[in-house]
Amino acid sequence: MGNAQLQSIHVHPVKAFRGTAPREAVVEPWGLAGDRRWMLIDDGGKVVTQRQQPRLALAAAELLPGGGLRLSAPGTDPLTVPVPKPAVTVPVEIFRDKVEAVPAEDAAVHAWCSAYLGAAVRLVHMDDPATRRPVDPDYARPGETVSFADGYPLLLTSTASLDALNSLIAEGGHAGEGPLPMNRFRPNVVVSGAVAWAEDDWSRVAIGDVTFRVAKMCGRCVVTATDQLTAGRGKEPLYTLGRHRRIGGKLVFGQNLVPVTGGTIRVGDPVRVLA
Repeated sequence: MGNAQLQSIHVHPVKAFRGTAPREAVVEPWGLAGDRRWMLIDDGGKVVTQRQQPRLALAAAELLPGGGLRLSAPGTDPLTVPVPKPAVTVPVEIFRDKVEAVPAEDAAVHAWCSAYLGAAVRLVHMDDPATRRPVDPDYARPGETVSFADGYPLLLTSTASLDALNSLIAEGGHAGEGPLPMNRFRPNVVVSGAVAWAEDDWSRVAIGDVTFRVAKMCGRCVVTATDQLTAGRGKEPLYTLGRHRRIGGKLVFGQNLVPVTGGTIRVGDPVRVLA
């Protein structure tokens, strides 16, 4: 694989909000420390993401010491949110999973989020990621859990694969929609120095001293067609993925990872394919 290395790390404290790009991150069994431990739900308890609310791309969440948040969004005053006491949980639904979560304690938090989106939502926290939500049993090993990420602890993407995809978009995609930046795919770890689409064949990788198993390719949704800087929505990359990257009935880009060991990963770490 040559000189593949970890180019960037991305942590999204609130699911669907803009995240941060730290130089290093602790790898916990359920994902990067602080990643997607919070999410929005609607009146029925169902998760709210950029699928329904593309304007969430413009809302930012910064992790504070202890796991609290600083939220900001266009036209609003920033808001600090402490971690709620895990006294009362409410049932929430994230895709097909039913999970218990802890609502933010201050009603002003829910009001801030609802006012920004123009829809009634609540902000909830995953208090115990070790027990709350198992990984999809079709692709999991016993005891594996995940945060409020779509389905797996980490998402890996490759700069070479994005370059290849952007070439395909330039050749036969929707005019004016490329090249796309990596933030369309909302990864946790971005690898540079690999061959395009090499990650399709990986089953076990090491980033620095931390080992991961590759659970499955990542099927992509309409969020990838959402400009993360404007919240506008187009046709790419789904149009081009549909023509060139339809695998197993899904439009795929990136690989879902599950940590095998813990530790800290850092930008610049070597990435090695173990199997």
